[in-house]
Amino acid sequence: MSRIHRLRKAHRPNTPMYTVMSYPEIVKQVISDYAKLRPSHGNIRLDAVFDHNHGHYALMQVGWDRGQRVRGNLIYVVIENGKIMIEYDGMENGILQDLIDKGISKQDIVLAFLSDSQSA
Repeated sequence: MSRIHRLRKAHRPNTPMYTVMSYPEIVKQVISDYAKLRPSHGNIRLDAVFDHNHGHYALMQVGWDRGQRVRGNLIYVVIENGKIMIEYDGMENGILQDLIDKGISKQDIVLAFLSDSQSA
């Protein structure tokens, strides 16, 4: 499938099933949308970090709040074997529904931050 065809398909959120090739683009779009938000307090920057070669995608926070240094992950996703592995999700409502709404099959999303007993 050509890159142009994948991009055209990625712009149709109501398409029932995206190809696995478009999953990185969807994950990047969701993280980039969150990176546009601004925290309600402090001087905190949100940085989207994408490692396409290894399939790692993150949203980092860096800055200062009330005299304290703020830094760390807000979102960390790994794409592995055609699955979206949500390793960390520090967003208030979580990113699961955002990924589903953009066309990623629920069966292809793993909440890796939950133990087997929590996800059962």
